[in-house]
Amino acid sequence: MTSADGKQFKVTYTSASSDLGEFHRLFEEGLGWAREHMGREHLLHIDGQALRSELPPIVDLSPIDTAQILGRFAAATPAHVDLAVRAAKAAQRPWAALPWQQRLTVMRAAAAEIRRRKWQIGAVMSLEVGKSRMEAMGDAEESADLIDYYADSVEQHDGFSRPLGRLSPNENTRDVLRPYGVFACIAPFNFPMALSAGMSSAALMTGNAVVYKPAQDAPWTGLLLHECYMAAGLPAGVFHFVSGTGGQIGDAMWRHPQVDGVVFTGSKEVGMRMLREFSTAFPKPTLMELGGKNPTYVAASADLDMAAEGVARSAFGLQGQKCSACSRVYVHASVAAAFTDKLLAATRALRIGDPSERDVYFGPVINTRALATFAGAVASAQDRGELLIGGQRLHDGPLARGHYVAPTIARLPLDHELFARELFVPLLALGVVDGIEQALHESNRVEYGLTSGIFSGDRAEIDHWFDNIESGVCYANRRSGATTGAWPGVQSFTGWKGSGSSGKGGCGPYYVQQFMREQSRTVME
Repeated sequence: MTSADGKQFKVTYTSASSDLGEFHRLFEEGLGWAREHMGREHLLHIDGQALRSELPPIVDLSPIDTAQILGRFAAATPAHVDLAVRAAKAAQRPWAALPWQQRLTVMRAAAAEIRRRKWQIGAVMSLEVGKSRMEAMGDAEESADLIDYYADSVEQHDGFSRPLGRLSPNENTRDVLRPYGVFACIAPFNFPMALSAGMSSAALMTGNAVVYKPAQDAPWTGLLLHECYMAAGLPAGVFHFVSGTGGQIGDAMWRHPQVDGVVFTGSKEVGMRMLREFSTAFPKPTLMELGGKNPTYVAASADLDMAAEGVARSAFGLQGQKCSACSRVYVHASVAAAFTDKLLAATRALRIGDPSERDVYFGPVINTRALATFAGAVASAQDRGELLIGGQRLHDGPLARGHYVAPTIARLPLDHELFARELFVPLLALGVVDGIEQALHESNRVEYGLTSGIFSGDRAEIDHWFDNIESGVCYANRRSGATTGAWPGVQSFTGWKGSGSSGKGGCGPYYVQQFMREQSRTVME
């Protein structure tokens, strides 16, 4: 997109301004398309065929207004999963046998198709998940960038084939990475395009086939990804769109004996069960990002205006429903009062409403389960702490038709359970500490280790934080987001401890290789 001054404008998660008239005009065009296509019936797509299901459909409701039916999606059965996995198994070898350059051509065409349709995709995400315009377009842009970044990684490594040494003159040796086979790809609701595209494209371009289940709360966005892949020329048997509920088909996907690997983003509880039970006869790859409870430390030397804005943006972007959301902040006692005042002011300034509308930052949570989680967390905060702002369900005017709650901050004792439990709702726990060592201790005692932030004017203090914090993604003095905003090739998104399974994350230079296994080849000539 080109702005009024002729410069290319690209929306990322750190984009702070939404005042470009052309941006809003194109987004509203996308909204028009989405509203024209609402309410339709959608089928499964398995081995190039559109299939119905005998189960009642998934009724895709907008969290903005639950009277809006976005679509009715076929709910797959375990028999559909079996059909998809077997078809993927048959199609995988011919796909893997293609030169890697041909696979990259298809995948890069998919990235181009996503960019061509990004305004429609962004609009659907806003209606389906409750993303703001900027968040939705960042998600769409990231999807295409992820595919291109991973394709570049394959190309830069010559398809992951390289010569090795030799012990004798007539020995010819080579090291290659080869695909595993069929991956089950199970996606979350919060980044329904970017995470789906990132996980599946890395598997596909390395020669694997994919059976894909979108989140139950975001099947329409997942279907758009399938359409982009098909438009790019991806063989139908290599990628299968299987919408359904976790209860019906979740276990059937990763337990299938012909599934060779799992790539999953979701809860630690589900991920740990997969890790324990997926590999039976022999180990199989399980690539997982499992959430977070992400801390930020505000030091005595911090720029408090910067810190307040960065924490508020990360705590309440997408209503706190990001794995990377800042859900706890530790503030040095000497600046606690001043920082808290600024944070409350930044929170009060957030515009709450229909996130598909211009300049709305804070929308609804995803579903009734999230509402219940929020209510329980507020009760826990009130039991042993103090609510500084928020805590209530929002019912005014059109908000009554959706899943709206207030952005909430609670000042809590450091041993409160809300400093440790992942919530995935907009409740920020605030604690007061006497310095960086106490902040590190409190941060690291939690089982998660995804993202973290620090605001400090002391570079030695920042380096000490980076060297001692147990998280895979670290930010310092980031006004655009204390703990959020990773981008392909800019910040690797790696979970430590309970936040990930492999120690190598998406958006980074070591991700693609995990979808392959190593083989050395020796030929005596």
